[in-house]
Amino acid sequence: MDDKRSVLIVEDEPKIRSGLADFLEFHNFHPTAAQDGLEAKQLVSRHRYDLILLDLMLPKISGEELCCKWRQEGLTTPIIMLTAKGQEREKVAGLNLGADDYITKPFSLEELLARIRAVMRRTDPAKSVGRQFRFGPVAVDLAALKITAAGREQPISPRQGKILQFFAANPGRVISREELYRKVWGESMEEIETRTVDMHIAKLRSIIEANPAEPALIRTVRGAGYVYEANHESV
Repeated sequence: MDDKRSVLIVEDEPKIRSGLADFLEFHNFHPTAAQDGLEAKQLVSRHRYDLILLDLMLPKISGEELCCKWRQEGLTTPIIMLTAKGQEREKVAGLNLGADDYITKPFSLEELLARIRAVMRRTDPAKSVGRQFRFGPVAVDLAALKITAAGREQPISPRQGKILQFFAANPGRVISREELYRKVWGESMEEIETRTVDMHIAKLRSIIEANPAEPALIRTVRGAGYVYEANHESV
């Protein structure tokens, strides 16, 4: 069975494109290359990839436009944007459109590899933390759909389990409501879903927090989202 992770490289510069493909193949990935935005769009419509390396400046369809369209269509594949030096505005726009990370050209291949592995870890929490893991002082068992805290067991729903699993794979990182909804629900978030996310977080806090009114494990970061404080042990 082939366990190589598939990566789509969307890059219009032939030397960069072939160099990235050779490097990723050497590191046990399965690369596919597209030379412009239209070819990338067609490939993604036909195949599933584990990660997409997406250049911003592309012929036919720009990287920004592709990223926006894919996220609107509900594509949850992690995306790392490749940007030229000085494209600060484009970087911010790309992250706001749903990219998971970006790296600025020229970049070292070792840095890119580290970014790829980090993004894959945090966007694939099932492989990162497994189905039994610690959430601060709480023991989580997704197979049994239960948590254990202070010697007491409590059932949780599959959705609550996925939320805990995603936070556990991303300790200390601020996660926006949109990202959480996209990764857990598998859909692009509309305005109405903001309340859905908040309600699920509130319910989880009532289960895992010692004082849900002053949460210590899942903290709200005003204007940005939520962050999991992995080292808090007060429950």
